[in-house]
Amino acid sequence: MEKFESIKKASILGMLGNIFLLIIKALVGIITNSRAMIADAMNSAGDIFSSIMTFIGNKIASLPSDDDHNLGHGKAEYIYSLLISIAMMLMTYQVLKGSILSLINKEKYQFSIWLIIVCTITIIIKFILYLYTNALYKKNHNLLLKANSKDHRNDCLLTTMNLIATIFSLFNIYFVDGIVGILIALWILVTAVEIFKESYDVLMDKSIDKETKEKVLEIISNHKEVKKVIHFNSAPVGYKYQISFTIYVDGNLSTFESHEIANHLEKEIDKKIPEVYLTVIHVNPIKLTQK
Repeated sequence: MEKFESIKKASILGMLGNIFLLIIKALVGIITNSRAMIADAMNSAGDIFSSIMTFIGNKIASLPSDDDHNLGHGKAEYIYSLLISIAMMLMTYQVLKGSILSLINKEKYQFSIWLIIVCTITIIIKFILYLYTNALYKKNHNLLLKANSKDHRNDCLLTTMNLIATIFSLFNIYFVDGIVGILIALWILVTAVEIFKESYDVLMDKSIDKETKEKVLEIISNHKEVKKVIHFNSAPVGYKYQISFTIYVDGNLSTFESHEIANHLEKEIDKKIPEVYLTVIHVNPIKLTQK
């Protein structure tokens, strides 16, 4: 429950911070006609949506398992991460379109000290939110937190680019503003595709990674009673995996003895490999060759 509470706090803080940034960015962007600042404001609007999706997804994922959902509701975080990525892609189109048109029409905007102030405030707030959510992600390994953490980090870099465009405007160099808007759009798109792919992989039950599978097989190999392993399968459950496989043991062992081997193996894997949520082992007898 501590994990879900921390994610809840992160989503609420992100929501409040982004609402504040959206208001000041939109006001200054509209007044000065800065495409980069307007693009940044739209990015903040997308961030608010992301925070709302994080809050809802986390609330559903925190529900315990029940008769209809035997493995819990962990995949909810991936469904809502997928929605976040799609929203980011749609926002990319709008930002890209506006920025390209500003370059074609050679639009100019009015320099204001408020552009620099807003950029500075944004960088400070977003950097603090990045440090906070990144620390929570490293602790909980939650995709929703990862998406928000990357978003906060990207915002720091993108707003820095926005600040550079603002400084160029002091020297009557306005085309940088449109270029920055395009770069912001492309950056949002790259992040969106990355989150989409990771969410899609889990929802499509992508197998456990090769490195983790090798760790499991190494643990099994240390048990000399296990003569053979087949039918290794895995399925994601939230940010962890359920794995199952069949082991062959000496057919002369009693049913109790053979299943005790499997029970000890299941507990060892679950304890030593944090990526594994549940291990299910089927036991088959094998006839050993007589010497």
